[in-house]
Amino acid sequence: MTVSYLFFGRFLQKKGLLSFEDIYKARMLQKRNNLKIGEFARNRGWLTDEDIEKILIIQEESFDKFGDIAVKNHFLMQTQVDELLKHQKDEYLFFGEALVRLGIITAEQLIENLKEFNRLKVTNND
Repeated sequence: MTVSYLFFGRFLQKKGLLSFEDIYKARMLQKRNNLKIGEFARNRGWLTDEDIEKILIIQEESFDKFGDIAVKNHFLMQTQVDELLKHQKDEYLFFGEALVRLGIITAEQLIENLKEFNRLKVTNND
């Protein structure tokens, strides 16, 4: 099986461990869990929807990072951005973790299949 082009979810699907519906459920859990820093800031009352839109418009023109723009334009302090980024990193849910959390596969299945997937990717990229 050539895996250089394959995502881990499709790899597991081809092995018969997941259905498309399982992949969808895991991705939706990731989407609900893996918020952007603007969403974290809004949830904490630090930014309004209007503030976020202004920052995103500036970002479209400058390609700067959201947090850098928020600090430079006095929407947030650097300490707030640092806290938001730490929270974002701490709360990030990987695809495999989502599968385990949903009970679709076990942690042991995740580890074994990640090992196999990575071995195949390394072998096929040589």
